[in-house]
Amino acid sequence: MRIDGCSALVTGAASGLGLATATALHAAGAAVVLLDLPGAPGAAIVAALGERTRFVAGDVTSAGDVHSAVEAAVSMAPLRIVVTCAGIAPAERTVGRDGPLPLDEFERVLRVNLTGTFNVIRLAAAAMLAAEPIDALGIGLGSSSGSGAGGGGTAERGVIVTTASVAAFDGQVGQAAYAASKGGVAAMTLPLAREFARSLIRVVSIAPGVFDTAMLQGMPAAVRESLAAQVPHPARLGDPSEFAALVRHIVENPMLNGETIRLDGGIRMPPR
Repeated sequence: MRIDGCSALVTGAASGLGLATATALHAAGAAVVLLDLPGAPGAAIVAALGERTRFVAGDVTSAGDVHSAVEAAVSMAPLRIVVTCAGIAPAERTVGRDGPLPLDEFERVLRVNLTGTFNVIRLAAAAMLAAEPIDALGIGLGSSSGSGAGGGGTAERGVIVTTASVAAFDGQVGQAAYAASKGGVAAMTLPLAREFARSLIRVVSIAPGVFDTAMLQGMPAAVRESLAAQVPHPARLGDPSEFAALVRHIVENPMLNGETIRLDGGIRMPPR
């Protein structure tokens, strides 16, 4: 699908993977709404990116906040691209030195990473359904739907890209909650893609490995170097721009649908 002329909603957009994605989509011609928590440097990012950008302060678990972000995107251009990058990654054992992990801490991770992702999808998809389909060149095709619209199945309404993690498949000790939440994101990719297929909306998930984001930047240099050395090739941390490049390719490649793509340099995480 052509990016130019569309609006895009990116969550967790004030840093890391989300910021790189918002920047790349904006550079490709999209109007971009950045959704992140209050206190995030949204105003500074909008000032740096320039026109066709808006920042909405909010929480992905809040229906009202997400609805405001969706409305902001629709007001700029037809909403056709949604990328969910918001998430948390605490590492806690199920039974630690202080006893069993409090249940509310496990539920908090699932609420932000999994329920928050679904909350964004359900509200953004409703807005996408209201837009007319376009062909590969971004030309409107009226209100027709179905795989044959536009000739040869070239019509699309939108693309939803979610963020899973290699932890969904290679969860480490202390990652039970995180792995469960990201496993849920990966698991709902295919049923969502199947549901939205008749509406000409694709759904794809990316499962990043170890990327050079704020979460890793706070770790000691020795830990960062150890993680980088575990990546077979290239033996380094991933750069957020590489995640953003895959998002762009997913949007532009109409045959990518219903899949979770590992973006990890071939790493398979050890138990610890």
